[in-house]
Formats: sequence, C-alpha cells, structure tokens
Amino acid sequence: MAKGYWVSAYRTIADPEKLAAYDKLAGPAVRAAGGRLLARDSRVVAHDAGIAGRTILIEFDSFEQAVAAHASAAYQEALTVLADGVERDFRIVEGLD
Repeated sequence: MAKGYWVSAYRTIADPEKLAAYDKLAGPAVRAAGGRLLARDSRVVAHDAGIAGRTILIEFDSFEQAVAAHASAAYQEALTVLADGVERDFRIVEGLD
C-alpha cells in the first residue's frame, strides 16, 4: 500500500501567535491519526517559484489515512485556530510504493 504525505509550504506567516496555537493542537492531532513528522523548519533551498520558508513533511501509512487525518475533528480544530494566521500551500500526496 502506498504511503500518504502531507506537504505544507508556508508563503507568509501573518500571525505567529495563531501559528503557535495551531502547532500545539496540530501536533497531537497528527500523531493520534498515525502521522510521523519527517521535516519541519529545517534548511530549505527553493527553486522556480518556491519560497525558502517554513516547510513541513508528514508521512502516513497510506494516502487514505492522510486524507482522514486532515478531515479529523482534532485537526479541523487546529485549522480553526490557525484561521488566517498564515498563507500556505498544503497538499496531500500519494507515495509511489
């Protein structure tokens, strides 16, 4: 079964306090849904139209698990707290294996 990944690239952070509140809720929600944090706030080299900012990579055992995690009540609560605090490009992608 192919793994699922959350890929989130932050374009701007308008409200660091909202982001901090989101982080406190999102981390436990992701872990409870089976997600594993692979990269966060590490070194980034951007190409093309990319922005070398905060980038998050989270792995799930399956694409379906990744989609379900995003739809979970716990993660939706985190998104409510985040609201308009950031502008980001968030994607759920299926792995090759």
